[in-house]
Amino acid sequence: MPVISDTFIAPPCHDEIAILYQDDHLVLIDKPAGLLSLSGKNPQNRDSVHYRLVKRFPDCTLVHRLDFGTSGLMVIARNKAINAALCQQFSQRTVTKVYSALLCGHLREDEGVIDAAIAKDSALFPLMSISAIRGKPARSGYRVVERFYHEQEDGTSLPLTRVRLMPETGRTHQLRIHCQLLGHPIWGCDLYGGRLLPGTERTPRMMLHASELHFVHPVSEERMEVRHASPF
Repeated sequence: MPVISDTFIAPPCHDEIAILYQDDHLVLIDKPAGLLSLSGKNPQNRDSVHYRLVKRFPDCTLVHRLDFGTSGLMVIARNKAINAALCQQFSQRTVTKVYSALLCGHLREDEGVIDAAIAKDSALFPLMSISAIRGKPARSGYRVVERFYHEQEDGTSLPLTRVRLMPETGRTHQLRIHCQLLGHPIWGCDLYGGRLLPGTERTPRMMLHASELHFVHPVSEERMEVRHASPF
């Protein structure tokens, strides 16, 4: 079995984590793009959502993660019992997640579903791959919000499509690789083609934001429907 070595060093993230809601049981935050969810093994990758929040909420634990380049909503458990209860909701797929994204090009269809299994491949690390044989089931819905042209500094226009993405499963890089499979990668995605098209190389971040999170509060049993608008 080959040894997988992650040589990625995260550049400093100077943006603050915004606390959107907190009570004695959980915290809802807006994660900035360019911040790890969990600290890496390399000491240079110490800064993360958990590293910062544990100073303020000593017993907090992550229930789920967002990719380094993704911004948006995360729910943080303030103790192990709440973590277990929320993790159960995620594993049973009763949590609704909605993302906002800008995709390269103009999608032909107004909405649809991508159903394609995703597999880990040590030879391609950190890339994931589509594999009907080795992959785990992965399903994502999408809906077009608008198609437009982004005017660039050199005077050219870049066609983009703003979409809502609704992952039904939670595989690593699922939305990124599913959008690539559509032929319209997420603008600014360095792993799956979002910086390969002419005019896309200079985008400052990956244009993917976790904009909605719907779940049941483990203690009050209140239906939490949290929304946080995309910054792009």
